[in-house]
Amino acid sequence: MTALPEEKRYTYADLLSWEGDVRYELYDGYPMAMSSPSLDHQTVSGELFLQIGTYLRGKKCRVFYAPFDVRIFEQDGDLPQDVRTVLQPDLLVVCDPKKLDERGVRGAPDLVVEILSDSTRRVDLLKKFDIYQRAGVREYWIVDPEARTAAVYTLEGGSYRSPAALYRAGASVPVGVLEGFQVDLRTVFPELEREEK
Repeated sequence: MTALPEEKRYTYADLLSWEGDVRYELYDGYPMAMSSPSLDHQTVSGELFLQIGTYLRGKKCRVFYAPFDVRIFEQDGDLPQDVRTVLQPDLLVVCDPKKLDERGVRGAPDLVVEILSDSTRRVDLLKKFDIYQRAGVREYWIVDPEARTAAVYTLEGGSYRSPAALYRAGASVPVGVLEGFQVDLRTVFPELEREEK
């Protein structure tokens, strides 16, 4: 991710007017260009989406994947020019249909999954962690394809419980916001499972 050279602050209205194939996130008005995901990133993302999506079929909650704009602090009555923070999580689950519109999500998703890469590691671990916590995202997963781990943060009293629950390849990860559902990391990180046999 790289910042635009100009130090001006932008809004969601600006973001909607930009042309081209480059995707951007806005952090309090400051845009960051997003790089294309790697093969490992896409493999992990696809398997997580498949598992969560299969479980949610016919249920109220819905799962989405990037690019999908999350205007995380947007309030009722806000116009695009009022919105200065827009994120594109790798995966997200929304259980309140009123938060969804044609452009994406207005407010905090119930679950956000970010998949680490060299270009996003610092942002996912620090900046997005803080934003998701302040916005009230109930559950935040940080998935590391290199380490083959999933760190799960749950919101308690306005803060993420620390340390996170850490799950390694081969584990089943309970999804707190989806009662009774677990993600099977054996198929999320299949390469490591083959190596261990």
